[in-house]
Amino acid sequence: MKTFRLPFLFVLIATLALAAPTTPAARAAETVSVAAAANLVYALEALHAEFRQQEPATTVNVTLGASGSLVAQIKNGAPVDVFLSADLDYPHALIASGHADARHLVPFATGKLVLWTLRADLPFEDLATAVNAPGIRHLAIANPATAPYGRAAREILQQLGAWDAVQPKLVTGENISQTAQFVETGNADLGFVALSLVLSPKLKDQGSWLEVPALPSTPLTQGAILTTRGAANPAAQRFLTFLRSPAARKILTAFGYSVPEE
Repeated sequence: MKTFRLPFLFVLIATLALAAPTTPAARAAETVSVAAAANLVYALEALHAEFRQQEPATTVNVTLGASGSLVAQIKNGAPVDVFLSADLDYPHALIASGHADARHLVPFATGKLVLWTLRADLPFEDLATAVNAPGIRHLAIANPATAPYGRAAREILQQLGAWDAVQPKLVTGENISQTAQFVETGNADLGFVALSLVLSPKLKDQGSWLEVPALPSTPLTQGAILTTRGAANPAAQRFLTFLRSPAARKILTAFGYSVPEE
């Protein structure tokens, strides 16, 4: 299994201005620190634009990465108020370690895994045909050890009976956005990535993709949770509430997520 390391913008901290409600008496400036799974990178841009309309005085500092890597940072003292995970296992890990409270855990969306390629010459009728195509040199997945989308990719390859055969061809991204970058830049012929990425304005209508059936053993239920630090931050609590709002649900749906009923 090869691991490529490319310069990667999404793992850097991006500071985005968001916040305070448009009321006659505006709130004092507040700050929320959010650690978010990389599959949300483009959806967060749209969510932030919407949140700014409601909270123009709050600053939201966002760190993007693999869910497991973000949990490790939080456990090591990273100043995070809200954690947006690609699954529910990692928020529960924070609860178990005392870094978050179960009362503040909110499942806000369910992601979808797709197999994506920019190569028009590859057979792409179904998953089995695509991953076993003789012309494939590199197949990209996110790191299964830290990225829920990577675990789901590994499981579908195992179900297809292709996991052992593709080992010499595998390249692993540090998170799901870097995995998509491998395909976008031609460093991989195809890759298992998040539907939210291929539906983004940047990648929409590029290449071909096949949706992977939902896997009960590796659900991609996105969980939002306040950390122990965030529980004392009113702005963080409002951000969590915003994720369940009709406006946020509409944005998430547009990026291919399923959202829970109100």
